[in-house]
Amino acid sequence: MIAKLRLSNELELPTKDDRSGLRRLRVARNYSKSQNFSYAKQVSVKIIRLNDPTRYTVVVRRSRYSRDYSSHYRPIGLISEKPLGGTMTITCGEATIRLLAKYGIDVVFGIPGVHTLEFCAGLGEDGPIQHIQVRNEQGAGFMAEGYARATGKPAVALVISGPGVTNAATAIGQAWADSLPVILLSAEAASYTIGKGWGVLHEVTEQKAVTGPLTALSATAHKPEDVPELLAQAFSIFSSARPRPVHISVPIDVQAMPTDGDWEPVELPSRPYPDPTAIDQAASLLVKAKRPVIIVGGGAVDASPEIRQLCEQLNAVVIASTAGKGIVADDHPLSLSGSTVRPEVQQFIPTADVVLAIGTEIAETDSFVERLDILGKLIRVDLDPRKINDFYPADIGIVADSKASAKALLDALDGVSSQAERVETEQLVSDVREQISENMSDSERQHIKLLAGLRECISDDTIIAGDACQLVYTGAFAMPVRQPRTWFYPAGYCALGCALPNAIGALSALPGQPLVALAGDGG
Repeated sequence: MIAKLRLSNELELPTKDDRSGLRRLRVARNYSKSQNFSYAKQVSVKIIRLNDPTRYTVVVRRSRYSRDYSSHYRPIGLISEKPLGGTMTITCGEATIRLLAKYGIDVVFGIPGVHTLEFCAGLGEDGPIQHIQVRNEQGAGFMAEGYARATGKPAVALVISGPGVTNAATAIGQAWADSLPVILLSAEAASYTIGKGWGVLHEVTEQKAVTGPLTALSATAHKPEDVPELLAQAFSIFSSARPRPVHISVPIDVQAMPTDGDWEPVELPSRPYPDPTAIDQAASLLVKAKRPVIIVGGGAVDASPEIRQLCEQLNAVVIASTAGKGIVADDHPLSLSGSTVRPEVQQFIPTADVVLAIGTEIAETDSFVERLDILGKLIRVDLDPRKINDFYPADIGIVADSKASAKALLDALDGVSSQAERVETEQLVSDVREQISENMSDSERQHIKLLAGLRECISDDTIIAGDACQLVYTGAFAMPVRQPRTWFYPAGYCALGCALPNAIGALSALPGQPLVALAGDGG
């Protein structure tokens, strides 16, 4: 809709050029006389009359995100224009959305607010990115988390400053715990107020400090040129390192600043390739193993075919973390599923003479014991160099991509197996499964009846999004999952209420994908 607005104090233009055609006019709305700043926003305008070469009257094109506030705005400067044949200058907020699209972002989750209108201007109906609106910023974060879990691709949650950031922080903490590539893009108070404690709307004196412990990068863009640099850093982390979340704050005045056209994405680095010497050493250990075990985690979800081939070639037992379920099908004859929480499996692990851990922290939240009793030689493959020698120091450490490492191990093994016998290993797995079944509690048996019925009704590619509830706790070791990225259960951070928004986020990434959300304890 277009609403006519005659400027009461007609604005003087900087030159006497012809001013006909579409423009971008910077206008501001004063919140109150007691505040010494104004909230700036952009509106599209069109000249409808030229009284003289330097004065004009305009109409204001209303945004679908706001009501008609024309009478409340005052002109404070022409920030860009589009002469015939010219190029329209866009704001930092709009340029940010366009750059995200160039990095492959196709969906943004969030709630439009007065502090994010510049971003929302780039998310219009004809924009390059779909805007899925939510009721609460935590939901936006959880939806972005679900999108990233389902695809492994970066996802974006867009929130206002202050309460928007703190509402989303729980979901960002969960993305941190499970190494998910999520960008929290937020507004921030006007740059000249940051850290002043003036009591401005949504004020947090140091917003980046709120999310600092939960992110691989938390930073504020103090000028438009900072945004493409920060996004380049974010996507470089996602493409080459442990893909933990990033928080980028853009103050409202910076969002409204003009930019000279679109920004371009940078060429992103790749994940490190495994060191050949370490691969040869690991292969040498594995071929000598009599009882090898492979532990897989969420960092190995993209290496499913290679890891399955490794376990079959080595006749190795596979144990998954919660995030690693489905990398090798839970009902594969060599798989003990996500069962490190079970005492029967905890007693089996010390019998392994070589343990190959791929893409896993071997975290306490997967076993609920302080330390698993790993007595054999330990080979660790991880993108995070800090994991190689932390709570479980490696005999051989490989800092590299899991898929590349598994493939390199297969090449180094060159078809040679370990000394383990396939029939004997399958019998060991069968014996442990039987022990687990015999030792289950009555409530776990009830859970398994429901889970078994559900498994019969759904396809192998159905995504199961689980909340923090008893049914899902049992499902971690008892629900057969046959494909990676189809079992969502954030055992590490374990926030309540994530299953449904996780499912919505996954469905937005994979329309038509069969999906089930599990929540509640049946009380």
